[in-house]
Amino acid sequence: VVLRPASDSRQQEALGSADGLALASDPGGTLNFLAMVDNLQGDSGRGYYLEILIGTPPQALNILVDTGSSNFAVAGVPDPDVTSYFNTDLSSTYKPQGTDVTVKYSQGSWTGVLGTDVIMIPKGIDGSYTINIAIILESENFFLPGVKWQGILGLAYNALAKPSSSVETFFDSLVRQAKIPNIFSLQMCGAGLPVSGSGTNGGSLVLGGIEPSLYTGDIWYTPIKEQWYYQVEILKLEVGGQNLELDCREYNADKAIVDSGTTLLRLPQKVFVALVQAIARTSLIQEFSSGFWTGSQLACWDKTERPWSLFPKLSIYLRDENSSRSFRISILPQLYIQPILGIGENLQCYRFGISSSSNALVIGATVMEGFYVIFDRAQRRVGFAVSPCAEVDGSPVSEIEGPFTTADVASNCVSSGSFQELWIASYALMSLCGIILLVLIIRPLIPPRCQHPYSDNDVVNDESSLVRHRWK
Repeated sequence: VVLRPASDSRQQEALGSADGLALASDPGGTLNFLAMVDNLQGDSGRGYYLEILIGTPPQALNILVDTGSSNFAVAGVPDPDVTSYFNTDLSSTYKPQGTDVTVKYSQGSWTGVLGTDVIMIPKGIDGSYTINIAIILESENFFLPGVKWQGILGLAYNALAKPSSSVETFFDSLVRQAKIPNIFSLQMCGAGLPVSGSGTNGGSLVLGGIEPSLYTGDIWYTPIKEQWYYQVEILKLEVGGQNLELDCREYNADKAIVDSGTTLLRLPQKVFVALVQAIARTSLIQEFSSGFWTGSQLACWDKTERPWSLFPKLSIYLRDENSSRSFRISILPQLYIQPILGIGENLQCYRFGISSSSNALVIGATVMEGFYVIFDRAQRRVGFAVSPCAEVDGSPVSEIEGPFTTADVASNCVSSGSFQELWIASYALMSLCGIILLVLIIRPLIPPRCQHPYSDNDVVNDESSLVRHRWK
């Protein structure tokens, strides 16, 4: 079965409505995708960021692009680890909302207050737009030493927005006010370059569509399983062409998401162990320190050597829009054996770009730097195409192949604890709490001889894991 080339869909959908794809630039209109090319800076070690002008008169800040959260938040007070911040007192258009907000990530957290102000994106869409902004007043392990950004742009769904899903997200506001298609795409160009935090690598965030110059070959799409994170369904992993032979539900344990705000490829513990064992067996290195695999040690070679030839290719199989088919995205070692800048005179040291995770499989920058990734919210799918900037020494370090049959995997690999089912469970819990509350109200009215004594152990503690599951 031949997958329909991207060029076919381009002819059909190029001039679609605001709900559909936009695949052709209109230099005279709101969207000029070529103007958005190379509007990002950063690297896989510290993230990729976009310049945004906030307030009146405009204050320029660098904002981290994060597809794994949903709040737009900026530093609002001086901080030792940020070079500038948004001073609300200097903006005549800032309007406080008086609502406190706290967001916790897998690493770091911040607390602030919600407000609104106008923004402009110099290398984005034309015009100014009124956006919800969280002003960060306190943070912990969020702004790190040497980072070049002063805020975060959460591009996931409003279901993750804090303090509630009623807070309209940055991108939803753009879609509504600028009337652009409900789609954006992302290219991060850091393949084979040192992880330094210097922010010297380029990238592109295309708002409202797809820029054809940012990919080669066809775009392959996988459905978004739940609209909170960009949750996808992973069918299997291969190391050097060999299947890990795990139940496909292991790959989707809790969730599998595409997240530009996560540095590494993160794998559930069982998957991580199996993958490391497979890499160790397949690689040409007989003795290798366990500290390298866990991230506590670097591996160093003479600067004249290229250790990438010692390691195998990794492949991730995703379910196609046609559920009976799949496709695979593959990364060569140049993407997951990552050079570190400035260690030793004659040595080049490398880190392992994969780590274990307690609550998700996360396709982070380690993988995303190999691809042009399309977040097609209008058609509820994520697309992958080979990125022309994913080259090292003139050779591509990423591949996409397909279609393949899914006859050898389960019809549904997503674990039962999906987002929708978690909400069902939470409603059931609230119903239970309501019944208990009713009993507690009625209880004083019951004669003492009818009452059943209870201890502190009987008290219901509503410390649900639902919110923790929504943290990155």
